[in-house]
Amino acid sequence: IVPLDKPNTTDFVSFYAAGALADAGTPALAYDQAAHLAAEEAVVGRGIEYQFFNYPPVYQALFMPISRLPYLAAFIGFETATLLLYLAVARRILGDYGGTALLALIAFPMVWWNIGLGQNAFLTAALFGAATLLVDRRPGLAGICFGALCYKPHFAVLVPLALAAGGHWRVIAAAAATAAVLIALSVAVLGWATWQAFFITAGTSHSMYESGRILFAGFVSPFGAVRLLGGGIALGYAVQAVFAIVAAAIVAIVWWRGASLPARAAVLASASLIASPVSLLYDLMLGTIAACWLLRDGGRAPGWEKAVVAVMYVFLLGSRYFAETISLPVNTIVATSLLAMATRRAWREFGFTAPWRQQPDATPSR
Repeated sequence: IVPLDKPNTTDFVSFYAAGALADAGTPALAYDQAAHLAAEEAVVGRGIEYQFFNYPPVYQALFMPISRLPYLAAFIGFETATLLLYLAVARRILGDYGGTALLALIAFPMVWWNIGLGQNAFLTAALFGAATLLVDRRPGLAGICFGALCYKPHFAVLVPLALAAGGHWRVIAAAAATAAVLIALSVAVLGWATWQAFFITAGTSHSMYESGRILFAGFVSPFGAVRLLGGGIALGYAVQAVFAIVAAAIVAIVWWRGASLPARAAVLASASLIASPVSLLYDLMLGTIAACWLLRDGGRAPGWEKAVVAVMYVFLLGSRYFAETISLPVNTIVATSLLAMATRRAWREFGFTAPWRQQPDATPSR
């Protein structure tokens, strides 16, 4: 697309190389940067910038069979399969199988960021969306979908809170059992030493995200927004903590009070983006799950709400440009706006109205 003056690659090479090391019988080396870089260079050539692998061994086990495919076949196959899974779930949430809805979903800017970077946000969004679809009707299957998110656990941190507040104990049990089985299988296949290596890597990975090695313009979290605006690390974590506590409180109240499924699901999906300090621009695919739930019943969604979603959609086309030129954290603004809209939807379902919108008492005074 453009001329490159040095070798280049994507995040996918990190996953592929980790799977190849596991398939070769040396899975723990995926958490050794020198060995992992050598495995990446063996795939795409020397001189590339190192792509970290900070995922738990559950995810590495997934890529053991995938790494047996040629690199480009694996890349295209993984992105295509997870995109189709995401589209099936998103269209089911919307209840709209028409061509216009499909075009809007495929044209969403973060779809192309995810494909271009070779990331896994389609899979995350599909599992999260499927779990919310099934949570009331098929608790066992919903729990399996939530439990499978253990490969990216920071996006499931609010899930136990929501399920406990809503009394979805069968879903919690199924999710815990699924995560336990996947972890046990990864230990059996890859060995406990691989998990030990992961824990060491996970304990130091925060320094990479704090340093700017990953551009703050690509962050979604409030932490990233503070750093983009020039704030320090301590301030970033302080602001992140405030937003995470507020998001958790909203999730707990909305699920405890039993809002409608669209409101509950939209709140949980959007709050999960805010609660994690490590949420990046492609992770806004999870935000589309919240948006699909908000727009599920087109007749109930007010016109201004649809307009706001449309503005967000277009605004994200230039998110990196705005972030890098005027330090405007577009991704964070979009994520918090989604949470605010979902919270407002639940608030109105509970019968609450802003004081300035309340009708005056028509009873004549004496």
